[in-house]
Amino acid sequence: MYVLFFVRRKQLTRLGDTLESLPPERQLFWSQQLIAMIDNDGSPEMRRLAVRAARGLANPQAMPIIEKGLDDTSVKVRMEACRVLGLREDDEAVRMLASTVGTETSLDVKHAAVEALANHQSPIAVDSLRLALADRNPATRTLAVKSLREATGKNYGDDPQVWIAALEGAPTEEVAPRFAERVRSMF
Repeated sequence: MYVLFFVRRKQLTRLGDTLESLPPERQLFWSQQLIAMIDNDGSPEMRRLAVRAARGLANPQAMPIIEKGLDDTSVKVRMEACRVLGLREDDEAVRMLASTVGTETSLDVKHAAVEALANHQSPIAVDSLRLALADRNPATRTLAVKSLREATGKNYGDDPQVWIAALEGAPTEEVAPRFAERVRSMF
């Protein structure tokens, strides 16, 4: 059983790494296989890898797979769907992440969506992160601040209220980056 699982995992990982380079008709074939896997495979790890593989597909084929990933019973699969959406550059990905931030009941998945929104500079992403600043959970607020820094390219410090004011148009000065942040940006 372990060998079979290991082999399947290795093959699915390899498929995910090469899917983007396949011609459209092969991508269509594999997208149908990945959807069937998400619908029928009992292993959350295999479903997670199927969602991960979708990152290399063209948009029409990828979104149904990612949507199924967001609706999966496994937190692990839903988190992977958020990560994949963070890598996509289309507006639909941003809308799906924003919706996940607003509706997801699992804190881990919600945080994965907040982190993924950091990769998008759209107004939808910034608005969604602004709403996350008002969350009751301090970890969510801290993560929203971090993601806003990346999404906006600005730094208004660590206070969510200062960020809210800045995003609402109040005159707000940026905070100078800390030494560790300056060093990290050098590399």
